[in-house]
Amino acid sequence: MKAFLRTSLLAVAASLALIGGAQAQNNVTRMVVAFPPGGPVDLVGRILAQQLSEELGERVIVENRAGANGNIGADTVARGPADGTVMLLTSVGAVAVSPALYETLPYDPAKDFAPVSLVVNNAELFVVNPSNPATDAKDFVARSKTAKQAVAIGSSGVGSIPHLTMELFAASSGANVLHVPYKGAAPVINDVMGNQVAGFFGDVPGVINFVKGGKLKAIGIASPKRHPLLPDVKTLGELGIKDVESNNWYGIVVPAKTPKATIDKLNAAVRKSLGNEAVRSKLIALGTEPAPSTPDELGKLMASDTAKWGGLIKAKNIKAE
Repeated sequence: MKAFLRTSLLAVAASLALIGGAQAQNNVTRMVVAFPPGGPVDLVGRILAQQLSEELGERVIVENRAGANGNIGADTVARGPADGTVMLLTSVGAVAVSPALYETLPYDPAKDFAPVSLVVNNAELFVVNPSNPATDAKDFVARSKTAKQAVAIGSSGVGSIPHLTMELFAASSGANVLHVPYKGAAPVINDVMGNQVAGFFGDVPGVINFVKGGKLKAIGIASPKRHPLLPDVKTLGELGIKDVESNNWYGIVVPAKTPKATIDKLNAAVRKSLGNEAVRSKLIALGTEPAPSTPDELGKLMASDTAKWGGLIKAKNIKAE
């Protein structure tokens, strides 16, 4: 009888171990992307999530929560469990632009999030229709100054990085331009290709295929250095248009009360994922620059960009629509 009980207990213990192991394998971490499927942030998220699943030993799924310049997705994560099972892959907007752009936010980036790691850097590329006679951004500025009316420049929305980059560009160069906001990058890109608006500052990943395909012409880049996939496109600084540098970086943050040990674990997984050659190659091919960081480095970047973009928004009296 004792032998039977001992065997039975061992069998139960083995079953529980198997169940526990299965549950561990079935753990799911949600990576919230605050933009629709198919866009640059979503594409980066899906590439990263696949490798993160391997590094963490659990499923990492992308969950799209689009709307309000990324604020809806950000609020979802700010209110989420602080246990490492939910993270936000955010562009700079929701965590460093929105505080100045919106009178009220349902979350406070400085208080409600803990930084994990920077993921990629994204330069803003100035593109026009291929038929545009401007040879580069300097020539574009000169032509705008002799135009009978302001030249229309589209953006993906009021307060978006493309809009703010255009404001920096206009202030630095004295270009005679008119801001035309759209709801998202896709419609403004279509209108540049259709000659409805003259130009657009867009994230390299969102426009590079159109440039490579001859549907858009790149005439300058708002970056301190040229882009490796577009080596012939000069920086605005090289063209004499100073202090117009714009980085629509993507980074990962988690709810503020997430334990440091959990943040360190996630950071190590992100860094290892971004160091994977296959992942790096995919991200570089998109036009992004893989840029893993420490949590502290991302925190400092969030703070500095909040000051930079907040100052511009205040100076230009920009209000969210």
